Amino acid sequence: MKIFHNKPRKSFYEPQKQANEIQNKKISTTLSENLVDLYTLFTHTPDLIVRHLDIQKSGEKAVLIYLASLTNTDSVHDHILRPLIYGIEDKENPNLPVSIGHVGSSNHWTELENSILQGKSVLLVEGRNDAMTFDTQGWPERAIEDPQLEASLKGAHQGFVETGSRNIALIRRYITSRELKIKEMIVGRRGKCKVSIMYLEDVAHPEVLQELEDRIRRLDVDAILNAGELEEFIEDNTYSPFPQFISTERPDAAASHILEGRFVVMVDGSPSALVAPVTLVSFFQNVDDYGSRFLTANFIRLLRLLAFFVAILLPSLYISIISFNYELIPVKLLLNIGKYRAEVPFPPLIEALIMEIALEMLREAGIRLPAPIGQTVGIVGAIVIGQAAVQAGIVSNMMIIVVASTAIASFIIPNYDMSSAIRLLRFPMMLLASFFGIVGIVVGLLTLIGHLISLESLGNPYSSPFAPVYFSDWKDSFLRVPLWKMNRRPLSARAIQAKKQGSNHPRGDGK
Repeated sequence: MKIFHNKPRKSFYEPQKQANEIQNKKISTTLSENLVDLYTLFTHTPDLIVRHLDIQKSGEKAVLIYLASLTNTDSVHDHILRPLIYGIEDKENPNLPVSIGHVGSSNHWTELENSILQGKSVLLVEGRNDAMTFDTQGWPERAIEDPQLEASLKGAHQGFVETGSRNIALIRRYITSRELKIKEMIVGRRGKCKVSIMYLEDVAHPEVLQELEDRIRRLDVDAILNAGELEEFIEDNTYSPFPQFISTERPDAAASHILEGRFVVMVDGSPSALVAPVTLVSFFQNVDDYGSRFLTANFIRLLRLLAFFVAILLPSLYISIISFNYELIPVKLLLNIGKYRAEVPFPPLIEALIMEIALEMLREAGIRLPAPIGQTVGIVGAIVIGQAAVQAGIVSNMMIIVVASTAIASFIIPNYDMSSAIRLLRFPMMLLASFFGIVGIVVGLLTLIGHLISLESLGNPYSSPFAPVYFSDWKDSFLRVPLWKMNRRPLSARAIQAKKQGSNHPRGDGK
């Protein structure tokens, strides 16, 4: 029987120690020595390509290095290898006839290693103590598709993808201004993830930008794999159920927030962007609200506000009224409820918990399964389980109506993170209603309001424009005025340039 000790042998650390020593070195002028260091850094790397060649123009020996899995090999062959080997003339750069977009230079192994891992090609030349880097990134990526979580009737049908540069290009299509700035940072000791902050320099507040930068730069992690991880690291209150960043897959929504003076954070490798600072009202707004007539948009916004309270309060109100305050129910309805509840052996709280948990399980099953199967399982499962539960006497017909209405209301909320928070808040509200009735619900609502007032997003009040009161921002809150009346940016975004547009009052017959 073999016994494995926790302490590994010294030879295990030897390659790692040598690699760390090389990272602190500068590039040598001897090509063979550089290759030894390269192979020490990149051990067990079958996709590392090392191409030996002679530069036709100068007769120098050189080596081109790149990772085949992260590099566009067609670009390498056509724009680097062919010009160097065959000596194709380039008037702009006669000494190095390489027709590639960006050519960099580096003389340190740490920078060289990072360039190779980012998909760039590196050229080492005999007798030179610096290397040239070429932008030849070309990793696998999917096509631009319609966003999955943010469907739109009148908005664009383009969503972000996993490549940061393409996401930035999608936003630039909407904001063709030189004031659109991008600050890039590298986060992670192993993953080296590129994080980009996009904003309008003459609109966005520099103090908010500095706060956002400081939070990202302070991160000390192995890697950031998606925008959700970054959000949890830099948000103000991790223990709050409410999201403090808007996560969006839509470039038109991201561009709209930038124009209001907010910041958009792009994580390379993630198909969603983070928007901050935001308010509670921001999660109930949608791109279609500004593409529809304002009367229709206001009706839909009021419907979302109603859905917000229904999704949080309806199960708890049912429990409190049935358990404590049944005198509030009309007599005929009370008799019907009593007739159906006579066969149910559980109290209203247990009845509600059974159905709510079953609904959440069906919802998660529908998400994880393939789309055609998931929809079938969700619909058929809800019908079969609901009907069987009523016939078995586990729940009443009224509880099925309450749970179904609550589920529909939660689907109306346009932001998935906010919808998830509302689903979570139902359960403590149900417990309070079961123990204290209407009084418990009131206490729960007051606690919720107090939490919202104290909450912040990048140091800005989360509950504005209601606490603190910004009357000018009420023009675009749970209701919105016509677009030609919204001349100023929201104060909650802390934009340094408040004016958004001039006088655009229509001069038609309506005046």
